[in-house]
Amino acid sequence: MAAKRFTKMAYANADEMTFGVSKHPVKAGLGLEIGAGYTIPEVNYAPRPEAGASKEKLVKEYERITTDIMARMVQVGFPAVILETEHVQQMSNNPSWGAEVAHAQKTIMEEYHDEYGIKCALRHTIGDIRENRDFLQLRGDKYSVFLEAFEECAKAGADLLSVESMGGKEVFDYAVLRNDIAGMLYAIGCLGSIDMELIWSDISAIAKKTGTVSAGDTDCAQANTAMFIGGGLLDKNLAHTLAILARAISAPRSLVAYECGAVGPGKDCGYENVIIKAITGMPMTQEGKTSTCAHSDVMGNLIMQCCDCWSNESVEYHGEFGGTTVQCWSESLAYDCALMNTALETKNDKVLRDLLMLSDRYRDPQAYVLAYDNAYKVGQAIVKDGENIYLRAKNAAIACCDIVSEGAAGKLELSRFETKALADARASLDSLTDDMDKFMDDCLTKYKSEVKVFLPENYGF
Repeated sequence: MAAKRFTKMAYANADEMTFGVSKHPVKAGLGLEIGAGYTIPEVNYAPRPEAGASKEKLVKEYERITTDIMARMVQVGFPAVILETEHVQQMSNNPSWGAEVAHAQKTIMEEYHDEYGIKCALRHTIGDIRENRDFLQLRGDKYSVFLEAFEECAKAGADLLSVESMGGKEVFDYAVLRNDIAGMLYAIGCLGSIDMELIWSDISAIAKKTGTVSAGDTDCAQANTAMFIGGGLLDKNLAHTLAILARAISAPRSLVAYECGAVGPGKDCGYENVIIKAITGMPMTQEGKTSTCAHSDVMGNLIMQCCDCWSNESVEYHGEFGGTTVQCWSESLAYDCALMNTALETKNDKVLRDLLMLSDRYRDPQAYVLAYDNAYKVGQAIVKDGENIYLRAKNAAIACCDIVSEGAAGKLELSRFETKALADARASLDSLTDDMDKFMDDCLTKYKSEVKVFLPENYGF
């Protein structure tokens, strides 16, 4: 199917946006409606490495994980939960493994739903297995196995289908190490969007055929890589202004999933999801302070501001003093959701939203740009040239630079290092052509010669 580009915002203004409420709620799983006036904890976990030794061991591990989460939710009196199973490579490379895990998990979830009335859904995030040693092979032999993994999991009980796809990463890894803005635009905005259109047309077709939900992607491979390299306030490996530029450029790339039939909830580690919610009105999962078990960030409260589901990113399954890890983190997530849901019921949602946002707004340029009012502005820049994948990515980057500059003139403090990175990035953007064909041709020539692992045929060139 051809992508139907977004050319206008779903919301009339940024203040319309809040947590737990979306313009287009999604029904999924056992009694759940996502984005329909309440937030839902979404628990994400990983099996212990030794559990991957055989299919039987892996299935048993996920049965324990699922039972632990469902039992804790019922024990503490929470009404709803989503479980997200991010595939270990064995499960996507062998679709029958993933399908057996999905079936085992859903069977347990159905028992708890029938016995206690808890509303629940199961997300399976298929691994992007389309690689061969050092090379991505996005359209190669693994593609049919990749799609089979989605279909088998959907048939076996997964309610929501997601992936963290890797299109563009080979060029991005080269570009980000060189502070190469044009390369980042090409990798994320152009190559990433081209690959997204291929895979999400197929994933959405599978979801339609199996009666499941095509949920969404996240630019973990690129924008999150930039965020992690950027690190904290003492790190100088990558300017945080470049990390947020990568994030702004990732929004039109991740948007392609929804232009090809995905309906949300967008996946947790897409910090760009607040921009995508502003454009699409679809529900989104976010992660922040409750993902410290997996990584650190500089906006752990702020990113909760407009979430519909609230996630812990991922935690390895093992014991803690308070129970297993999945029990501890699911309970923490659910208490956060109880607070947000009470704010919605008492019509204090915008007060809580703004407190969450303001607590991190000036911590870092990344937080400043992703504050919902500024995220909305990035969305407006994207839909302005919505039909052109290059221009909308470039517009997002320029809007991002403008927002950081405006913040720096006020309460947002930038070091000399960050100020120089911002000025250099803006100069690079200003020097770029507006002609997509010329930009694509120039980049193809440049990166084909400079990046050995870049195979143009991955993108149909």
